[in-house]
Amino acid sequence: MKRLQKQAGFTLIELVVVIVILGILAVTAAPKFLDLSSDANTATLNAIKASMQSASTIVHSKSLIAGNQDTDTATVTVNGASLDIAYGYPRSDDKADWDALLEFDTDDFTSVLVDSDTVIIYPTGMAAPDAITDACIVYYQEVTAAGNTPTIEVVDCS
Repeated sequence: MKRLQKQAGFTLIELVVVIVILGILAVTAAPKFLDLSSDANTATLNAIKASMQSASTIVHSKSLIAGNQDTDTATVTVNGASLDIAYGYPRSDDKADWDALLEFDTDDFTSVLVDSDTVIIYPTGMAAPDAITDACIVYYQEVTAAGNTPTIEVVDCS
């Protein structure tokens, strides 16, 4: 009579335990290997871009109501403060106006005036950008003629 041999291998319970342990290790170790800060900064800059677009649209609406959208030197009142506008949109020659208009946290973001028609906002702690081609910024270029709209763009963080 032949004797049955005992089969060697893992039980289903042992396999499930190993998979669970590997899953726990992956969840705790993966963030250390993946750097998502640049994606997070880009997403935040996109939110600031949306705020800039909304703010410029509101200012333009106030300018249309006041009837001063066709001049490059006018003002509108926003949040109780006078704001300089050019062709109905906010001017970019005073970054303090943008800081007040957007009300972003100056501990996290810094604004800087580049040339006389561009405001750049970037994460605090980065080197100050020199141009609109630098990485990890959102910029606003003011309108230069009646009927145009401002340029508001994000340059992704790398």
